Amino acid sequence: MEIYLLLVSVVVITCVMFNRLTSEFGVPTLFVFIVLGMLFGSDGIFKISFHDYGFAEQICSIALIIIMFSGGFGANWREAKPIAAKSFLLATFGVFFTGAILALFCYFALNMGIYESMLIGSLISSTDAASVFSILRSKKLGLKENTASMLEVESGSNDPCSYMLTMITLAFISGRVSAGGVVYMTLAQFFYGTVLGLIMGYFTVFTLRNVKMSDGFDMAFVIGAAIMSYAVPSAVGGNGYLSVYIAGLILGNADIKDKPSLVHFFNGVTGLAQMIIFFLLGLLAYPSRILPVFFPAILIFLFLTFGARPIAVFSILTPMKCSIRQQLLVSFAGIRGAASIVFAVMVMVSGISLNNDVFHIVFCMVLLSIAFQGSLLPWMSGKLKMTDVNIDVMKTFNDYTEEIDVQFIKLVLNENHPWVNKMIMEITLPPDTLIVLILRGENKIIPNGATLLMEEDICVLSASAFQDDRNIKLSEFKITNDSKWKGKKIHEFSPSPSELVVMIKRSGRSVIPRGYTTIHENDILVINKIE
Repeated sequence: MEIYLLLVSVVVITCVMFNRLTSEFGVPTLFVFIVLGMLFGSDGIFKISFHDYGFAEQICSIALIIIMFSGGFGANWREAKPIAAKSFLLATFGVFFTGAILALFCYFALNMGIYESMLIGSLISSTDAASVFSILRSKKLGLKENTASMLEVESGSNDPCSYMLTMITLAFISGRVSAGGVVYMTLAQFFYGTVLGLIMGYFTVFTLRNVKMSDGFDMAFVIGAAIMSYAVPSAVGGNGYLSVYIAGLILGNADIKDKPSLVHFFNGVTGLAQMIIFFLLGLLAYPSRILPVFFPAILIFLFLTFGARPIAVFSILTPMKCSIRQQLLVSFAGIRGAASIVFAVMVMVSGISLNNDVFHIVFCMVLLSIAFQGSLLPWMSGKLKMTDVNIDVMKTFNDYTEEIDVQFIKLVLNENHPWVNKMIMEITLPPDTLIVLILRGENKIIPNGATLLMEEDICVLSASAFQDDRNIKLSEFKITNDSKWKGKKIHEFSPSPSELVVMIKRSGRSVIPRGYTTIHENDILVINKIE
């Protein structure tokens, strides 16, 4: 056992070290994880014999659950809402279109059987959340027209459709389902996956808000809830991957305690899950079997990248009046990854007889996609003039605590406090501080200069550095050249009575505003809002 533990520790440390090294050279980290797995495998340098598809399928499925839950957890609904319809269509009809077009290509151009063509189309019809997230975030790739949010939501939510297509195709091949059964299977996947995902998401939020847990146990509870979000719908014929993504989305956008701790926890767990899943899949592959399927794999990859994916994207986004540049970038950013290989492993476990080595075809395609599209995505974004240095791709609610240096301080006004029964304009605050919120019993009050402070009020003050608080909900508002607020004073900024500007990010520095502070072009206003 000690040998296996030593091997696992060496693998994890090697992956972490290569992650640091490859980020300096622009090589996608996930590609390196797969290659390391191949080097450790039967045809590699270390000759570890591993061909247990069943074991690999179980481990990779668990890792994929964590990755998809984390993808939903990290998606900022406020940022995603304007592009939600587009992302949803790409994640559903886009997957169906891509799979169908690719199946036709395999059938007519590569002379594969109809079922195997459908199978390959299903397996690689979705983009991969882990690959897209890794590249966008490691390169800090800020994209115009809310494209980063579109890609993140699409890639985080389209694997369930690919999984459903794969399961339906397997059912057809095995003869276990009729045309009517396909309709029921499709409806059941969506219905149970969606409903049970919503139930599990809101149940998790309710529990975290109302049940006091010991340190660390809230994280264990969330992991358990994520696994249950997958297991329950899967047990009744629903789509577990859709359910777990929805549950993560609800939890990530809910007002819960200690969310920053959960963010850091899931960042670490997701990173480990990515290492495990990509390394294990690389270990499972045989490089000697890739060469015979390399030619059809590269033909499928080229047609997918420059044919099927663009056709699907343009057919959906053109009627929605998206720019040509955005559609080209979204088409190119359709990176394939672990989900496609994991689903291919499920095919191998199913025991059906195939004429082609589907697993290694898909594996080779994923390698090509991560290496080619993953490496060139930043370059392509620049060529299409879609990058924006003023946009931070890390800006989600969950990650927001790491982006600005504001700290929130709680101050309780007891009966002898000198501020009691005074208006805010009558008190003297320390330099560069501001009262941003007053908690009075069950009420939350956004203050102004005329707000009267009372005994037992809890005042939340802002100062330099930032520590998140469950009652502080922040968003950003950028002042453009044509903004009606440019040149106005802060006290004139009033998009909503429940909003208060707590900080201005101006030319790389943070400004704590007063009522008379002038708003400049390119200012980013950090706003506290009660919803």
